[in-house]
Amino acid sequence: MSKLQKILVRARRQVFSEMVGNNPSIFQGEGYDFVELREYMPGDDIRHIDWNITAKLQKPYIKIFREERELNIVVVSVLNGSVHFGSKKFKQETIAEVSALLGFSTLKNGDLLSSYIFTDRMISHSKPSKKLHQIQKNVDEILGFEAIGEKLDFKVLSDTLFTRLKHKSLILVIGDFFEIPDFKLLAKKHEVVALIVRDHLEEKPPQMGFASLVDPESGVTLEGDFNASSVEAYAKKVHAHDSALYKRLRKDQIRFTKIYTDTNASVALRRLFEGR
Repeated sequence: MSKLQKILVRARRQVFSEMVGNNPSIFQGEGYDFVELREYMPGDDIRHIDWNITAKLQKPYIKIFREERELNIVVVSVLNGSVHFGSKKFKQETIAEVSALLGFSTLKNGDLLSSYIFTDRMISHSKPSKKLHQIQKNVDEILGFEAIGEKLDFKVLSDTLFTRLKHKSLILVIGDFFEIPDFKLLAKKHEVVALIVRDHLEEKPPQMGFASLVDPESGVTLEGDFNASSVEAYAKKVHAHDSALYKRLRKDQIRFTKIYTDTNASVALRRLFEGR
């Protein structure tokens, strides 16, 4: 079985087999605009019960949110050179897995799915659809893309989506976010979520002694003694970067989560969208 087939089978199984009962989609509890109240019916998600109204009327009532109607889900994969890295598997593969999970969950929920791939330009895009083959096409494009040497421009991504997307959408941007984006304008028009894919090794690298490392984005070779002090200094820089990243995302009212290459992406996604 190919890597593409393994990702698709695993993602489909996780979405259609494990996310059952009151969790028909990872997008449940997404928190779109409140629409109305109605009396509780068997099978409704109990997390949507409005306990204040229920206490006053002595009957259970639930809040209906816009996500229970058809959503426009836009999955955006950012494939600059730095995603060509991983201790056990490349971040690029994890991005493909996350894209597959989001795709299957979108279609299971009956929503419209469109996909984009960006570097410092738009590489590809698909029109809104409810067809399964679109998921396979997108995952195949992610896995087959030659990311080495590709640079990133979040402004191009933001401006392009702001112009192209006419209807309010849920935009899920998947990348390693080693640059801090300005999504303020895009987030005023749409709901934007940042899915930060990382490898533990790049946040806390081991002591390697003298070594040569190649930057997969710029191609520049860095030589040096990666001893305890230099590794600690690097880890502090990554921590400072992430603190600034989180601050900016919160300021722009963008929710986010971090997904590591050696963890179960579906768990992180469900925690994010369920508000845990």
